[in-house]
Amino acid sequence: MTVSLLLLLMTLLNFTNDVWTLPAPSSVFMESVDMRHMLRWPPLQASCNTTLLYSVQYQGEFELEHQNGRWMEAPGCQRITLSHCDLTSDLGSDSDYNIRVRAHCGSQRSAWTKLSPPFNRRQTKLSVPKMTVTSAGDALQVSFETLPLTSTVDVTVWKKGEKLQAVVYSMPAEEEVLHIAALQEGAVYCVTAQTVLNSGFRSNSTDTQCVSIIDPDAPAWKTPTTLTVTVIITAGLLFVLFWSIVHCRPETCKTHFHKEPLPQSLRGNWDIQIPMSPQEKELCDQMVMEPNQTSSQTDAALITHQED
Repeated sequence: MTVSLLLLLMTLLNFTNDVWTLPAPSSVFMESVDMRHMLRWPPLQASCNTTLLYSVQYQGEFELEHQNGRWMEAPGCQRITLSHCDLTSDLGSDSDYNIRVRAHCGSQRSAWTKLSPPFNRRQTKLSVPKMTVTSAGDALQVSFETLPLTSTVDVTVWKKGEKLQAVVYSMPAEEEVLHIAALQEGAVYCVTAQTVLNSGFRSNSTDTQCVSIIDPDAPAWKTPTTLTVTVIITAGLLFVLFWSIVHCRPETCKTHFHKEPLPQSLRGNWDIQIPMSPQEKELCDQMVMEPNQTSSQTDAALITHQED
């Protein structure tokens, strides 16, 4: 009996020396953003005559309750050289997960280092979605980049100045583009969005983006950009013309603004020649008005001469 115990103790000591001679990883933590779950740990500072490798296992509610606490190997994280492991596709439920990692150096293995506390994907941090809003005819197109898996996006749309009448559209993350049609031509519509998880957890809202709805068949001059450019050009031309008139030198103005002569009929120094007979001319020469002679006396004298 004593010999058997001694042999068992020697076997256990040899096994312990073979397995636990490598220190275990430390400071294991989970980095989860937008439902992407990345387990991380610092590279192990240990002497190894070969490349240090790492392996990761996880244990969820299903394994605990239905598989007698079985540990599942993460398929993409067995004997890897990296000091991180992407567990996004492995942690598929909203339950708590136990996760552990250990190191390998040749035939040597370290003890397991367990993540504490257990991780639940509902703890993920949601970033503000990257949104782009454009208009196409009488419709809005709201597009997003890299939305979290299993999430939805709540898109809030309202006519500018009427936010109390805003409408909320819910879009699954896999669709990526929301199309909102039959909007009022010429109106300005504003949009914000939030990412929403199944648990009800929401991200912060995006900045408000506003766009105008323009009829694609409308004349080009009706577009805001064309109208603005036209107004600026017109104002510039008027300014240049006014400045030129105010600061124009007389000799320069006469060159550029030539004065056309008046027609003969509009000039004031008329030279009108009335044909007269010799008798009428003699009569006009003899008529000299006295200083005290009235106009009636002159008329009478003129009549007397005509009778003669």
